[in-house]
Amino acid sequence: MMARSRLSPHWIVLGLLALAIVVVPNPIALAAPVEQHFRIEASAFQYTPEAIHVNPGDHVTLDLVSTDVVHGLYLDGYDLNVTADPGQTATLFFTADRAGSFRFRCSVTCGALHPFMIGKLNVGSNDLFWRAIGLGALAVVAGVWVMRPKGDRQ
Repeated sequence: MMARSRLSPHWIVLGLLALAIVVVPNPIALAAPVEQHFRIEASAFQYTPEAIHVNPGDHVTLDLVSTDVVHGLYLDGYDLNVTADPGQTATLFFTADRAGSFRFRCSVTCGALHPFMIGKLNVGSNDLFWRAIGLGALAVVAGVWVMRPKGDRQ
């Protein structure tokens, strides 16, 4: 006759924690949209700042300021483009309605290093990364609990 194994309450708790890490929505993603305004300086084959972060649904205004020659800013994934003359500001408005990481790059040939003039727009947080970290930590805890000597388990 086979002995029936009983599921330990520890395993139930670990399973529920793993389920929560995987399915509970990120509270930041549920935040109400806000107005975000960024000033991006374009000069000598670089953008300053190189990366900007917004939440999904935010209404974004980008002011592109060229400090040396004519520069552009093309936002991949959104198909948006703006061009600024030297010493001038050009403005771009959009709603961050697509989550993920998007490159923005100079859309005007501005010199030899033009292809390397790249920035990044991050919409939302990197949930996958943080969920993986949480599941990894939970796996370590479960591994430590399983590897303990039988007399120490309760």
